[in-house]
Amino acid sequence: MLSSKLEKSFNAQINAEFYSSYLYFAMAAYFEAENLKGMAHWMRLQAAEETAHGLRIFDFINDRGGRVELTAIEAPKNNWQSPREVFEDVCAHERKVSLMIDDLMNLAGAEKDGAAHDFLEWFVREQVEEESTAQLILARLKLIGDSGVGLYLLDQELGKRAAG
Repeated sequence: MLSSKLEKSFNAQINAEFYSSYLYFAMAAYFEAENLKGMAHWMRLQAAEETAHGLRIFDFINDRGGRVELTAIEAPKNNWQSPREVFEDVCAHERKVSLMIDDLMNLAGAEKDGAAHDFLEWFVREQVEEESTAQLILARLKLIGDSGVGLYLLDQELGKRAAG
């Protein structure tokens, strides 16, 4: 059984994961409008992954006898000046989510809930991967600078991302 503090915090994390999905869909829309179809594809898959994260927590709450309570999802930013700015926002957002997961881990420890702590370990590892991938793409965009050819090649590469 989840404590009321953990239940409330897990519900907040569901909202954060669904917001992440919404944000990545907004980024996909930006890339579509910029005719960067590969980056749009990458963002759509990222959005789907974030939705899956939210559902994973949704199921965990239910499995532990808690009550899922969905709340309004904040509207995301919709406009950027460049692909680089988009991925700067991705990096900042993923760092924020990592801190939220860390807070949940700390709460699980304080509540002496080993099952919640074990469940969250997957998210900790996932966030390391999320941050690393975003930082790598941002580093490539910084190297590319104003090169249209470089942007085209990166767009092609990101378009090859497979779901899963």
